[in-house]
Amino acid sequence: MPFFAAQHSLFRAYDIRGSRQHFTTDFIQALGYAFAHLYHVQQDSDNKKDIVVIGYDVRRDSDVIAYRLANTLSECGLQVIQLGLITTPMMVFWAEEYQGHGIIVTASHSARDVLGIKWLVNHQSPSSEDIQTLYQQVIHQQLIERSLDNSMLEKSKFYKGCLQETGFKTTDFQKVIVKKDNQKGYKALSTPRHVVDNPISNQQMSLSPEQVAAHYIDAIVQVFNALYPHDNQPTTNTFGHTSNQLPFTKLDLVVIIDCMHGATSHIAPQLFDRFCHRVITLNDTPNGDFPAGNPDPTEPHRLKQLQQSVINHQADIGIAFDGDGDRLMIVDNIGKVVTPDHLLYLLAKVILTERPVACTQLQSPPQILFDIKCSHHLPKLLTELGAEPIISKTGSSLMRQQMQDSAGQIIFAGELSGHFIFNDSRFIVYDDAIYAALRLLHWLAADHSNSLNPTTNLANIIYQLPNIVSTADHYLPLPLNASTDCSIIEQLTRLCVYLQQLMKVTAPLPTQAEYQVLSTCQRTLCSCSIKNLPISIEQAKDLLPIGTTLSCIDGVRLDFAHGFGVLRQSNTSHNLTARFAGDSMAHLQDIQAKFAALCRPFDENLAAQIVAISPQ
Repeated sequence: MPFFAAQHSLFRAYDIRGSRQHFTTDFIQALGYAFAHLYHVQQDSDNKKDIVVIGYDVRRDSDVIAYRLANTLSECGLQVIQLGLITTPMMVFWAEEYQGHGIIVTASHSARDVLGIKWLVNHQSPSSEDIQTLYQQVIHQQLIERSLDNSMLEKSKFYKGCLQETGFKTTDFQKVIVKKDNQKGYKALSTPRHVVDNPISNQQMSLSPEQVAAHYIDAIVQVFNALYPHDNQPTTNTFGHTSNQLPFTKLDLVVIIDCMHGATSHIAPQLFDRFCHRVITLNDTPNGDFPAGNPDPTEPHRLKQLQQSVINHQADIGIAFDGDGDRLMIVDNIGKVVTPDHLLYLLAKVILTERPVACTQLQSPPQILFDIKCSHHLPKLLTELGAEPIISKTGSSLMRQQMQDSAGQIIFAGELSGHFIFNDSRFIVYDDAIYAALRLLHWLAADHSNSLNPTTNLANIIYQLPNIVSTADHYLPLPLNASTDCSIIEQLTRLCVYLQQLMKVTAPLPTQAEYQVLSTCQRTLCSCSIKNLPISIEQAKDLLPIGTTLSCIDGVRLDFAHGFGVLRQSNTSHNLTARFAGDSMAHLQDIQAKFAALCRPFDENLAAQIVAISPQ
């Protein structure tokens, strides 16, 4: 059996993640060497040593894995800064303060027995191809380990580089804190800070939790001082120095936060207390056993405690974060969960309202990115805001890459799963749920303080948006079809393309030769043929009425006059994901019935499962 064959399943589309039993000592060591190789390849041409920041989440053994990776990287000549227990966005924030290299040991919102790792290289999240390349490097490192004895290892060019002295000094870490502008364009602190004072080794440093949190918090405070200068004025402390840490006026809001025992537990309470009149926290003790349930705010019924707490305390808003702080869900002031579609719209409105004047003078409209699982109402709503709506494949890392390649044209992106990314040069271009929640709170307070009836009532705002009757993002078992090498998605795609072509003709059904041309006219390149179904033009029009829009960028999405449906293969598990939405219950059921009818020729069980999905 090849080396680390069992670990191959850990290397997924967006990160490394899976059962803790696969995170063996040998695997972590080989992975550390693979990361070292990766970062050495990225090293600056002037031979300046790269700095890698490393942190971990609350899960059992995440800290152990982080320490082992840090030790391996430092042994290989890389300069490591240990950040301790942090959120994923905090790792990204600190990586951006240096050369954009960072690792966090986290399994995000997954169950407690799952471990994982996310990382950045040169400010970029890895692509799925990059992740598979890293796996091949892990195997390569193990081959070296097994095939060479110790004397040969010492002569190896790579390992020789791992063991050499670097002469790195603490001052090299200190100086980056005072830089004015980093590569992402947001402002860093202008006051020098000696942030590294706990050397572990010549190539490894450790920051205290207070240092890690303070610099991150200060940067966020500066954002809102700039956005709302009349509300947030610097104060003078007892030593006569100006401080940006305490806003002059707190938001007159009662906020309830559910940290779900995740990594936001140690940072969210103190940060929100800086800005809000009253903050109540739930599940705010870091606990890798997650006694209240999986740290996933998008799970059905997962927000029941938060909803009830909002009602009991008559709060203005409830906020929930996932295990590593990159997903956000919101509960309004009457205890109702705000759908991610509506939340995406509100946050898009926030950035369009608050974007710099220079951006409003651009000739082309700003673009808002949303994933293929979002509501059919979003394009129209975003267009009414003056933005150009862009539909995207699912995957926050894919969205970040699109934003970085857009030359600033895409100013905001969001996913149904609760990932929201701001790109207006104020903060990191990453899905930081804490930051997104604070942007929403400030906009709500500012918007209503300028109205004739100053009241922050999120429920009333949501009530004015189009009604959505929808299912959740539902997982379905991936059908196995031994009679063909086509996946169910490929078969469904080709059928939908064929039906749309069929509706354009007025003659009887095309010949078999014409049928083959129609069925292969799109980019789907499987070798099987669609079953020769006796479908009339009238039946085709019933399944895909005139005006139906087909999108195949990620699975199959159909937009109808009064709703939409999407069926796609999950990037993170061996499942299909399905979501359906309509303007009413009747519309929702009709769309589910259409998808079931389209899938029935290929898999009757899947068709039955689609019909059985209940609205949320």
